Amino acid sequence: MPRPAFLSLVHSDHPLSLRSLRILDSVPEPYFDALTRLAADVCGRPVALLGLLDPEQDRIWFKSEHGLSGLGQMAADLSLCAMTARSGQARVIEDVHALGLKPAGAGGVPGALAAMRAYAGVPLRLSDGQVIGALCVCDPAPGRLGALALSWLEQIAALAARAIELRAQVHHTVDALHDSREMLQVTLRSIADAVITTDAEGRVSWMNPVAERMTGWFHHESRGLPVEAVYQPIDEDSGLIGEHPVRRCLVDRRAVLGGLPMRLFSRDGNECGIEDSAAPIHDATGRLHGVVLVFHDVTEQRRLSREMSWRASHDLLTGLFNRGEFDLRLQRVLLRTREAGGSHALLYIDLDQFKLINDACGHPTGDRLLQQIGQLLGECVRPGDTLARLGGDEFGVLLERCGIEQAQRIAQLVCERMEEFRFVHDGRRFRVSASIGLVPVDRRWPRADAVMQAADSACYAAKESGRNRVHLWFDADETLRHRQGQMHWARRLEQALDEDRFELYAQRIHPIGRRGDRGLHCEVLLRLRDGENGRCVPPGVFLPAAERFHMAERIDRWVVRQVFRRLGEAAAAGLRPERVAINLSGQSLSDRGFHGYVADLVREAGFDVRALCFEVTETAAITSLRDAARFMAAMRDLGIGIALDDFGAGASSFGYLKSLPVDVLKIDGQFIRDLGRDALDLATVRCFRDIAQVVGVTTVAEFVEAPGVLEQLGELGIDFAQGYLLHRPEPFCTLLRQELAGVAALELEPQPEPGMA
Repeated sequence: MPRPAFLSLVHSDHPLSLRSLRILDSVPEPYFDALTRLAADVCGRPVALLGLLDPEQDRIWFKSEHGLSGLGQMAADLSLCAMTARSGQARVIEDVHALGLKPAGAGGVPGALAAMRAYAGVPLRLSDGQVIGALCVCDPAPGRLGALALSWLEQIAALAARAIELRAQVHHTVDALHDSREMLQVTLRSIADAVITTDAEGRVSWMNPVAERMTGWFHHESRGLPVEAVYQPIDEDSGLIGEHPVRRCLVDRRAVLGGLPMRLFSRDGNECGIEDSAAPIHDATGRLHGVVLVFHDVTEQRRLSREMSWRASHDLLTGLFNRGEFDLRLQRVLLRTREAGGSHALLYIDLDQFKLINDACGHPTGDRLLQQIGQLLGECVRPGDTLARLGGDEFGVLLERCGIEQAQRIAQLVCERMEEFRFVHDGRRFRVSASIGLVPVDRRWPRADAVMQAADSACYAAKESGRNRVHLWFDADETLRHRQGQMHWARRLEQALDEDRFELYAQRIHPIGRRGDRGLHCEVLLRLRDGENGRCVPPGVFLPAAERFHMAERIDRWVVRQVFRRLGEAAAAGLRPERVAINLSGQSLSDRGFHGYVADLVREAGFDVRALCFEVTETAAITSLRDAARFMAAMRDLGIGIALDDFGAGASSFGYLKSLPVDVLKIDGQFIRDLGRDALDLATVRCFRDIAQVVGVTTVAEFVEAPGVLEQLGELGIDFAQGYLLHRPEPFCTLLRQELAGVAALELEPQPEPGMA
């Protein structure tokens, strides 16, 4: 039996010419563009080219270009792809310019291509061993392609060569149809691809055995049926039915090559990934007689392609993204930030005790620990965040569209979860903590490596500060100014404590609705009288420095002492407030000395201390739940209530309310200001109210500044409201005198404070 024409061509004992493959100077084809895009993605290079060497015209012609456009062709003696093809060996060049391979003055090399410095190319080899071109990847930045990536590039080149041969099979099959129908039958039955022929109306006229097997239809059953009844591919991604290649071919009267990934469901329910092409059948006069449809199973090929892509971007141990993919995503975020702005953040996480466990228990155990840590971190970050294992026991998180405060909350949550986590091996429990460097990702950064270096430095600072904590990076100049400013405030605070220049203000808290509770409810507020200009300085200006230099607890003692004195005087004059709230810093929660100090004041108090309520911010409470729970229990034993301030500002879970003895939830103002205009805020406040009712505590809404907001709070069932709409802060003594005047027309002893005259 004679060999089919196209098989004789592809598997000839004589050298095969590109002209006979009918691919030179052909139009772009999606499949080859997909291969160059895959090569660029897998190798981490911005440019990939599929070049075919045309010895007749001494040129390299580019079948597909990814990352560049308009190259078309160039002289072979100027092309590294041509050199690779002629040598028949893979070629990797770290810096083309350094080797002097760049022609002087570009020498005919297109400008965009002349700018490429890193090059890696592999020969394009047909099944008979002949090299017809090269597949290469390029980068304007110098760098060497690794051995694994080069291996992937060779596999993609093999796929491209196979596609060129299959393409030739389609074209030469059509030629064979023109020559002999008998030869056609022999040819189509002998190839491994499925073949269906139709008439000019798109009805099935013939199928080969492979097509019968893949579709589940026999030739005698399918003859005369519309081709869609036998062969109907669907889009692999969307699941939708696209335009049928046979119908497209009949309309355009030219060959049609499949583009998007498609799947075929057979008559008996089997499915497979396919690639197809359709070509018109003309007679010698040019009359259209029908269409030949060729398709084959690419399920395994696509699986390997997806696996290669996954391996190129993921860490094999943890399944997280790897360092290369993390760097690429960070570069893209930086580019978008420089172009359009935006607020992003990066966490650099380093495990603190990993080496001890790894050395003590062995590397397999260490690997299992890393897998568990990866899963734990995945539970802490938001959907859509990029979590990667950067290497060893280091992890990175890229938080897109995330402000620095939210990023701090996420980082703190990681620390808390790590604090609770225990790794169990052979009945032994190991504690593993994490040090985290936090860096804002904004326009200040020129490159991704600069961000990573800053994050690494911040992580190191977290370790130096005691481990299992978050360190926020500051620019060197910003750090200096920030540190100098805080030191300046530290000196001023010391002087203010010595000279008694702190002052107490207060703001009323009003009951909402028909509550019978009409006594004094207020929150005591701290101010600092500036010694230079006499102005009142709000706490947000100086408290960060107080906490930085561990002065917050001393200031809290001053505030508590003054409130006890003023309430004792008010009680002696006949005033019985309902509730007076005092703000405390997080440092006071964990200070046992402060607990004892308050206990001493309670024993000597000249008023009912059950009117007191200590306010603790939610962030401070959940940062150290154990200390917070111990403090709250101790204060409640003394008769003092506890309010959780800024509720909702940093909570990812309200489970901690089960372990914290709280009397009041003060809803953070960010949910109150736009209550009348924001449906999400309304739903959130309603949720907070429900939580408060479940745990049996009172609710207070902060930052009430509009009548409509107050009305909605009443409808929601919130108990109390606080804000400028109801009362602007005034000196605490003035407020107490007003209450005394209203109750019994009594006055307190005058105090040397502004507004007391």
